[in-house]
Order: sequence, then structure tokens, then C-alpha cells
Amino acid sequence: MHGELTVPASTVLGFALVLIRLVGIFVLIPMPVKDAGPGAARILFALALTIALYSCWPAVDPQASLGTLAGWIFSEMALGMAIGLMVTCLAEALTFGAQVLGQQAGYAYASIVDPLTQADSDVLPAAAQVLAGLLFFTTGLHREIVAVIAATLRTYPPGQFQLTQDLARTIIHLVANTFSFGLRLALPIVGLLLMTDVALALLGRLNAQIHLAMQAFPIKMMLNLVALAGVFAAAPVLYQSFAAQILELLRRYFVP
Repeated sequence: MHGELTVPASTVLGFALVLIRLVGIFVLIPMPVKDAGPGAARILFALALTIALYSCWPAVDPQASLGTLAGWIFSEMALGMAIGLMVTCLAEALTFGAQVLGQQAGYAYASIVDPLTQADSDVLPAAAQVLAGLLFFTTGLHREIVAVIAATLRTYPPGQFQLTQDLARTIIHLVANTFSFGLRLALPIVGLLLMTDVALALLGRLNAQIHLAMQAFPIKMMLNLVALAGVFAAAPVLYQSFAAQILELLRRYFVP
């Protein structure tokens, strides 16, 4: 007689709750071509990571009521989105800095297809999003995030997580630091371009015969390309410093 494969209801519920938690994280976490890739591949990746965390699956009471299960689902989504929002600040910081720089340097006039959203986007923000996704894996941050996720399964069983006022303030402060990080990347080049505009304006004022209006744009573009080389060299260092700050906050709130 053939044996029948039976899966306990508690195991199925544990799998579903872990998957919901991971979905809440992957909605916001910065990954290259996250939205452009096939949906089946993204689902398979989430399922594979859920199965890899099998040893950390929580023991769920299969007799729980429907209202209790609904509360657990909302709790898991809140935890996952809190982690995802904190991690995605890294990518948004680079994107914000590139957006500020692109407006001043004149790159806002050019647009390309954003590989993340398949929509028209400015050149520098699209490049910054791809760079952020590559740095996410190059710096090994993905391994740290998986370790934090595994720790949360022990720290916060289903339904135990609550969004506290302290954590909400921390996330808001981290979002504010995102703008600070982006400005630290963009302001040196913005200052250089501003000084170039002032110099060209003074030169044009001293000699009205020189027509600098047509030359200002290519000069600023060339200066911006030279300065971007230095910024891209410093970007990984600043990225790692900001990532270390985020990891410290994640361990403080989610790791025992």
C-alpha cells in the first residue's frame, strides 16, 4: 500500500506566515530589476528563501480563530514592511542625490527607460538605482538582511510584533537621514556648477562680445562628468557607512 503524504496544518500556517513576512520585505527592499524581472522568478525567490528558513518556522496553533489569523497576517506584513522601508532608504538616498544633481547639471533634459519600472526616467536617477542594487549585493548586505529575518522569526512569533512609537520615530529619522545622505553626494558638484555659472556670468558681464550662453551648457556637462568620477569613487564608502547605521538599528529592534 502506498503511504499518504500528510502535512500538519501548523506547518502550513507557519510557512504562510513566514512567506507573508518576506513578501512585506521584498515589496520595498532594493534589488536590481526587481520590477522588470518575471513575476514567476520573484515568487520563486521568495518561496526559496522561505523554505531555506524552514528551521526557523514558528509553531502555529491550527485551532486559532479567523480573527486571530487576520491579526497575525497584519502583524507579519507590518514587520516585513518596517524592515523593507529601513533598507530601501539606502537606494532612495542615492536616487535623491542623483535627482538633485541631474537638475543642476542639465541631465533632466535626457531620459531613458528605467529598468526597474519600465518607464521614462532621468539618466542619473536610473543609473543610481542600478548602482544601489549592485552595492546591496557587493557589500554583502543581503546576507545581513537574511540573518535579521531569521532572527525575527525567533524574536517575534506570529502576532507578537507591534509597531511602537520608538520604532516609528526611528524610521522617520532614518528617512530624514536619507535626504542628508543624498545631499552629501550631490552638494559638492552642485557647488562646483554654481561657481561655474557665476564665473561665466561675470565673464559675460566683463565682455559683452563673448557669447557664453551657448557654451555654458556643454561646459557644465563636462565638469559634471569629471566630478561624477570622484563621487562614484566615494559612493561605496558612504553607502557602507549608511548601511552600517541601518544594520545597527535593525539589530537593535529586531535581533535579540
